[in-house]
Formats: sequence, structure tokens, C-alpha cells
Amino acid sequence: MTDRDHAAARRDLPAAVLFDMDGTLVDSEPYWIIEETALVESYGGTWDDDLAHQLVGQALTWSADFIRAHSPVTMARDEIVQHLMGGVIRRFREHVPWRPGAQELLLQTRELGVPRALVTMSYEAFAAELVAALPEGTFDVVVTGDMVVEGKPHPEAYLTAAEHLGVDPAQCLAIEDSNTGIASALAAGVPTIGIPHIVPIPEQEGLRLVPTMQGQSVAALWQLFR
Repeated sequence: MTDRDHAAARRDLPAAVLFDMDGTLVDSEPYWIIEETALVESYGGTWDDDLAHQLVGQALTWSADFIRAHSPVTMARDEIVQHLMGGVIRRFREHVPWRPGAQELLLQTRELGVPRALVTMSYEAFAAELVAALPEGTFDVVVTGDMVVEGKPHPEAYLTAAEHLGVDPAQCLAIEDSNTGIASALAAGVPTIGIPHIVPIPEQEGLRLVPTMQGQSVAALWQLFR
């Protein structure tokens, strides 16, 4: 393949792919909901799907404040975060619940030489569990909720990932499952693929919806924006 051929092929791919984690790469949202429910019930309260779904994609500190405001839980914010994360990590170590097509799309992106970032509101301690479950070098950059000042839906996390990769956010592709994460990516100017899972996702400018990553190619997803 000539240099011109390589350049032409590269134009058909994004400058980088920025992957959300919870609900996108791994089906960990049920783990969080189980831990939230157990915590609230331990204080004599109740926790339902409507409340739990409002936490999907949110920063952990925001979620902790929400739990305190909507339940009898009196633990401090950071204690709630550590308690929930500890329970989810224990479950994650027993079984990594991959979303359909996630591992294949990660591998394909790596083989094509497209830079990859993990952009998650989970903390580094949890993100490290996912990174450890994948081949070394799967992600070039990891941005977690405890690495940024403003969590999703603020654009900081996606802007930080693009900056660390040295790429233009507008030439990247974000993959998300939550409205909070999608708002973050779009606010950063990143073309975004939405994969509805726990919560419905309305159509909007800059967003393309696909039912699953199963059978998808990076080039085909990028072509949706060309």
C-alpha cells in the first residue's frame, strides 16, 4: 500500500475513539444498582429503578449526594463512594460482564492503530480492574472521575482525553450509553455513538444511535458522521 493509500484509509477512520465504561464496555450498571439498594436498605430505606436510573452516567460524588438526599443514608459523601465502589469491584473480580461486541471493537480499533481512551466517571481504582482484564496497551489514555474537577455532563473528561491524545475532539468518536455521558461528549464537540441500554436515549444533533457494538466496525461507525 502506498503512502497515498495509507492516507486515504486513515481519512476513513476517526483520530481516536473515546470509550465510556459503565454500561458501554461492561454491563456494570446492575452491579451499582445492587450495591445502592443494599446500602439504602441497610438504613431501613427503599431504592427503586426510577431513583437508580437517575444515577446512570453521573459522577460518583453527585450520586452519593443524591443517595443522601433521597434515602435515610447518613454516611459521608466519600464514604458512600468508597462503599459502593468496593462492592462493585468485588463483583467485577468475580465476573466481567462485557457488553456485546465491546471486546471485538476494542481489538479492532487497536489493530487499526486508532488511539483509544477510556473516559469514565468511575474512579481509577475501578477502571484499573477493567484495564487489567484487557491486553496490555488496550488504552492509550485513561480519564476517570477522580482525575477531573467537573464530572459528566461537563465536557472536561472528554476534552482531557483528547488533549492527552493530542487530537482534535471534532475528529474523534465517542461511544456512550447514558444521556449524561452523551451530553458530556457532545459538549466537548465529539461526534458520539449512543448505545441505549439502561435508559432510553433521544435523538439529537451530533449523535447517532446503534443498538449494539456487535458486528460493528470503527470505519462504519465513523461513516455515520461523514
